[in-house]
Amino acid sequence: MLTSYAYTYTISLQRTLEVPVSTDLSPAETISEERPTPFLPPRWFIRAAWIGHRALYNVSAGRLGLRDPSAKAWGLMRLRTVGRRSGQERIAILAYFVDGPDIVTMAMNGWGDAEPAWWLNLQAQPDVVVELPSGSREVRGRIASPTERPRLWDRWAEYNGANQEGWAARRSRETAVVILEPRLG
Repeated sequence: MLTSYAYTYTISLQRTLEVPVSTDLSPAETISEERPTPFLPPRWFIRAAWIGHRALYNVSAGRLGLRDPSAKAWGLMRLRTVGRRSGQERIAILAYFVDGPDIVTMAMNGWGDAEPAWWLNLQAQPDVVVELPSGSREVRGRIASPTERPRLWDRWAEYNGANQEGWAARRSRETAVVILEPRLG
C-alpha cells in the first residue's frame, strides 16, 4: 500500500511540456517531454510546520523563531495585522529580505492557491507592525509596482532557486510581492 501511494504521488508531480521540434512544424507536430514539477510537501505538512514554528516562538518567549536575512537565506519576521472582519490582531510569521529601508515579502500562502489572510488584512489596513530580531518596526504595506516587481522577484529567486517559478506556476494568480515601507511620524 505504501509503495502504491509513493508511486502515485511521484507520478502526480509530473507535468507535460509541449516543445516544438522546429519552427517550420505545425502545432500538431510537437514532441512531448516529461519534466518534474518542483517538490512541495502536502498541505497538511506545511500547515503543521507553521503551527510548530509559532509554538517554538511562543514557548521560547521570542528567543527562537525569528532571524535576520543573510546572503544565502531569507529572514523570518512576525507581522501583526488587524483582521479585516474581526478587527482583532492577527499574527503571521513570514520570510523576508531587506531592500534599502524596506522589508520585502511574498503573499504566497505556502504556494497554495488561496491568498493568505494576512495579505487580505494588509490590503484592508496597510499600517502594520513587524517584529524583527532587532525589535519592532511600524510599517505601511503595499504591493510592488510593475517596475519594481521583476527586480524583487529575481531577488527572491536568489533565495528560492530554480524551484520558485515552478512553485508559482501552481497558483492560479500572480504571487504578490509585498513591500513594507517604514512609516513616517
